[in-house]
Amino acid sequence: MKRDKKYTRREFIEKSFKVAAGAALVAPLAFASHAGSSPFIDDSTDKTAAVSVAKIKDGNVGYAVEKAVDLLGGINTVTAGKQSIMLKPNLVSGYEPATTKRHVIKTLAGLMQGAGKQVFIGEGSAAAQGYNHLGGEDYRTWKQEILDPMQQHVFDTLGYTELGEAMNIPLVNLHSGEMATVPLPDGFAFKELIINKSLTEIDMLCSVPMMKTHGLAQVTLGMKNLMGVYPGTVYGSVRGHVHDVASAIEPSGTAVAVVDMVRVNKLGLVVVDGSIAMEGEGPSMGDLVDMNVIIAGTNPLATDMVAAYLMGFKPQEVPTFTWANRAGMLPEDLSQIEIRGEDPEKVKRNFKRPTVNDWKAISPYWGYKQISGRRQWNKKDFINV
Repeated sequence: MKRDKKYTRREFIEKSFKVAAGAALVAPLAFASHAGSSPFIDDSTDKTAAVSVAKIKDGNVGYAVEKAVDLLGGINTVTAGKQSIMLKPNLVSGYEPATTKRHVIKTLAGLMQGAGKQVFIGEGSAAAQGYNHLGGEDYRTWKQEILDPMQQHVFDTLGYTELGEAMNIPLVNLHSGEMATVPLPDGFAFKELIINKSLTEIDMLCSVPMMKTHGLAQVTLGMKNLMGVYPGTVYGSVRGHVHDVASAIEPSGTAVAVVDMVRVNKLGLVVVDGSIAMEGEGPSMGDLVDMNVIIAGTNPLATDMVAAYLMGFKPQEVPTFTWANRAGMLPEDLSQIEIRGEDPEKVKRNFKRPTVNDWKAISPYWGYKQISGRRQWNKKDFINV
């Protein structure tokens, strides 16, 4: 494809708005098959998962996090048999409004430590100003000498370094360090995945995303948050190469990569930070909205489906959910989920839609430039396409 004009991601999105004429923003939000009633109420359907919805009242985020966990049976129940747990926030960059709020992580970590658990915080951020975000553009890079200080910068900027020191919680840079290869013979895009070895040594991974829309995936929640587990020193960051591979399977270049990564990890708890959410042009340039809600569940797909519903999205609109079902993950329908806590109909909000693009359409304009230092990549060793 000819690349005479170079667009920043913002310019590309503005261009897409004109081309698409806003079509992506006018999709119907109602569940036609459940008109006038909640799609969660169906006594004829066996419930396969429970998800809690807790309202944040008077700004007390910590109390809502505790309540969401209590509605699932309490911290001892959701972590039963698990001694070492890694919390994975969404720290896409050092831009605080687009990231998981520190107080949510602090509360979860405190609950787990109070239950005698060993807690870690791990992340592999996408980009940061002055590292692989230069001149308004995000660059792919495999260079550890860029990725390591970048990750430390993000931890420092967002206050996670201070939090880790105060609570005696190790911070794990998922971009580098000792790696482990996990076979995935039935993977959609990859037949094996290389991940930070610490992820294979913990007993449970807890994804703690910020509730946001997303220009490739429609929404970014607990499962999509695991894109930050792809180590940059192996797959590159801003994960452009991962999207390239995945786009040979499905247009978003995201859904199958997410599901593959979920299947090789011990994802046993999702806590969605819906204190302040992002609608419109997420995951970084959207508008902030006060949702004042925490959603939690031990079934990642069910938890994400509920969170997406509260944002006004049908499950069928989110490619990650469709591919998760193809991988055998349940539930397949909202009626299979038991809601505990708040009535979803009373807290839902129809979010402004993102401009959704296929990866192959956006890739010539965003994240295609590389900073030298790419590792040797042999397709036949990694992918199933």
